[in-house]
Amino acid sequence: MISRRGFLQSTMLGVAGSVAAGGLAQVSTDSAGAVKPPRLEPGDTVGLVSPATASFTRMPAEILEESFEAMGLKAVLGSNYFNRRGYFAGSDEERAADINDFFADPDVKGIWARGGWGSARLLPLLDYESIKANPKVFAGYSDATALLNGIHSQTGLVTFHAPAPRQKFSADHFRAIVMEGEAPLLSNPSVIPPDQTVQVSDRIQTLRGGTARGRLLGGNLTVLSAIVGSSYLHDWRGAILFLEDVNEAVYRVDRMITQLSLAGILDQLAGVVFGRCTDCDSGTSFGSLTLEEVLADHFGKLGVPAFMGSMVGHISRQFTLPLGVEAEIDADLGTIRLLEAAVT
Repeated sequence: MISRRGFLQSTMLGVAGSVAAGGLAQVSTDSAGAVKPPRLEPGDTVGLVSPATASFTRMPAEILEESFEAMGLKAVLGSNYFNRRGYFAGSDEERAADINDFFADPDVKGIWARGGWGSARLLPLLDYESIKANPKVFAGYSDATALLNGIHSQTGLVTFHAPAPRQKFSADHFRAIVMEGEAPLLSNPSVIPPDQTVQVSDRIQTLRGGTARGRLLGGNLTVLSAIVGSSYLHDWRGAILFLEDVNEAVYRVDRMITQLSLAGILDQLAGVVFGRCTDCDSGTSFGSLTLEEVLADHFGKLGVPAFMGSMVGHISRQFTLPLGVEAEIDADLGTIRLLEAAVT
């Protein structure tokens, strides 16, 4: 699969329940105007879409389908999933059509979007009126950050920063939040290997201590920073910002967070969670700052709780984080506690 870096380098209105098999979908809104979709139930159908980079081989799609089926769900690929236009999975219109069609289809209860690059190009092409009329689980991560934030900002629908449930840790968290409607405490595993005396992996690091409450918003740093200034981002006041990234040099991470700062986003936050920046190093530049130093520069001085190392990012074991749901973070313990269910 072509890496995202290869292509990225250069309130709430009235909502009608959708008529589905079994009756009228139950729609819930909270005091902030967020719309919670109906939870996924065993036997429900999940539509799989490819809104970005083309799928060049079929086996990854087969594994993706089997991952959802292993959770007791049915999986169906979008009509244009294997289309190809250059490095995209079809034209912008074709890729957007798969999302619009699945939202309009009463037999499809959830949608999961794969990544790459290209999702942001679809934001003007989505049928937000249909999405508002047919709220359902929409999940993905990485490049899907554009869709998660765009849909949430335009419709109030709670969306889910979540990987495909291929790994048990990730599948268990997805099931708990999206299928069982739990509001768990998300805490990194505390594991000390038999040959060690202390925990050496999955550690958190406090940038500024304390606890904070606010709506969870965020996603992939590169994709998020690329849509700053558009109308497809939510109000950041009092939010908990979570970020992750992959294959980025530290100076580029610095540049992108600086963009968020100059746009006035950081000054509005109640707290910050920086997950993982996989394969992000200082390169060979003499005297480069470390990632820790860059994050401390930007987040440690905000005066709000902030920590790094949460299980969010391009890693095999990931949390599922719902955008638009109230949460509390403890930057000393490195935890995220959902204060409400994300589904009805």
